[in-house]
Amino acid sequence: MKDGVINENTGKVWLAGAGPGDAGLLTVRAAELIESADIIVYDALISAELLSRIPRDTETVYVGKHAGNHPVPQAEISRILVREAKKGKKVLRLKGGDPFVFGRGGEELELLVREHIPYEVVPGVTSSVAVPAYAGIPVTHRDYTSSFHVITGHARADGTLSIDFDSLVRLNGTLVFLMGVSSMEMIMDGLTEAGMDPDMPAAVLERGTTAGQRRVIATVGTLKEEADRAEICTPAIILVGKVCALAEELHWAEDRPLGGRQFLLTRPRQNMSSLAKRLRDAGAQVIEMPAIHTEPVSPNEPLKSALIRFGQHEEDRWLVFTSPIGVNVFFGFLKEMKMDLRSVFCGKGTVRIGAIGSATADALCGYGLIPDAVPKTYSAGALGREIGKMSQPGEYVLIVRAENGSEDLIPPLTDRGLAVDDIPLYHTVYEVNPMLKEEAGRMFQRREIDAVTFTSASTVHGFVRAMGEMDYSGICAVCIGEQTARAAAEYGMRTETAEQASMDAMVRKITDLFGKSR
Repeated sequence: MKDGVINENTGKVWLAGAGPGDAGLLTVRAAELIESADIIVYDALISAELLSRIPRDTETVYVGKHAGNHPVPQAEISRILVREAKKGKKVLRLKGGDPFVFGRGGEELELLVREHIPYEVVPGVTSSVAVPAYAGIPVTHRDYTSSFHVITGHARADGTLSIDFDSLVRLNGTLVFLMGVSSMEMIMDGLTEAGMDPDMPAAVLERGTTAGQRRVIATVGTLKEEADRAEICTPAIILVGKVCALAEELHWAEDRPLGGRQFLLTRPRQNMSSLAKRLRDAGAQVIEMPAIHTEPVSPNEPLKSALIRFGQHEEDRWLVFTSPIGVNVFFGFLKEMKMDLRSVFCGKGTVRIGAIGSATADALCGYGLIPDAVPKTYSAGALGREIGKMSQPGEYVLIVRAENGSEDLIPPLTDRGLAVDDIPLYHTVYEVNPMLKEEAGRMFQRREIDAVTFTSASTVHGFVRAMGEMDYSGICAVCIGEQTARAAAEYGMRTETAEQASMDAMVRKITDLFGKSR
């Protein structure tokens, strides 16, 4: 704020651009604000990939506008920002692209100034540059043009355009028309009538930077016909200029191994980033939709008692883990209870470690423990059988895992004559993000999601509980193991199973199913 007295109880508004859709184009500052805001007021052009970054407890207000459809008037949007800021909230106004490039950001700030609301502006990557770049079109090129010009193609209320076509043609630069699909014919006619060569290269770029991006390269004289044939829809931008012809040579986005593919990930919230990053690096668009999150059992006296028994046991014994989350929660409890690992592993007998799969084994290695038993098949039954084969009757097994762990783990152990303690470490809590659920439902109907990944049976059940009644037969479920695949098949999903229980194997399976070679 430059002027005016600011009430100390007043919150603040951040007007931020979210970029054109690809989460990788979100600025660092905008990403920080998404994590820290009390309330996010967002537009229609915010992609599902970006929506999935919003914390589940953050309040959201949708004020999206489409061509010819403004459910929330601009004046009301500005009033929402003022009202929420006066409640003392940190308000993030999240807009597609850049808020000052035909985003009406200036209008929203004017009311904030009058109401003495403090604010900041966070510029975003504008679609006028990013979308052509993802289509292989540089808006400037030394051999073709030294300037580019961004023009709104939005028609006035009477259906006419307020564009000085004569001046645009004389500029001899790249012309970028935003919001101009419905006015394409008028724009092309206006340019030719002003003297532009009908054979000048032109392009229309739909849903640029996202998995659904498409491009049509033509000329000023043929673009409307070619766009109609391709059934181009909004959001899309129109480019006119010699540089458009470079797309056939410089295209790259769709050439990546998973370019043009979109996946929905349902891992527990604590375990999202690894698989998502791997898929994004291969060119995919990734929607992170945690169907579950975990909460430690606290206080956990049964665990404390079991650890004391484990440390005092004088025969050989096993400590068994069934998930990376369980590993982290376990060591968190040791720290909380001020229990040294040496006291747990003391005694005369040998201590051995069991892990259900490679991801759990990797988590244990992070704490300096290398598992003795890791089954080739990712399942509780396989882990039980593996430990049983390596044990003698009378040995003690302490299992630390989720509250409702698979019953298949116990019988192979007790059948072998082993003494077993099965201690719950954490609860699995199902969560539903209504905003993301609605958007994902629409995307499934439009067949815009290629596959859903599942890393446990609980993520399958959480996903189904979140989505509710729908036809799951059209969903391709990529599963980390056979038990997970069985859970997905129960709901009618088409299942594909990774060869091993690891993120590497998941990525390989997805690439084999949906990837392309260069």
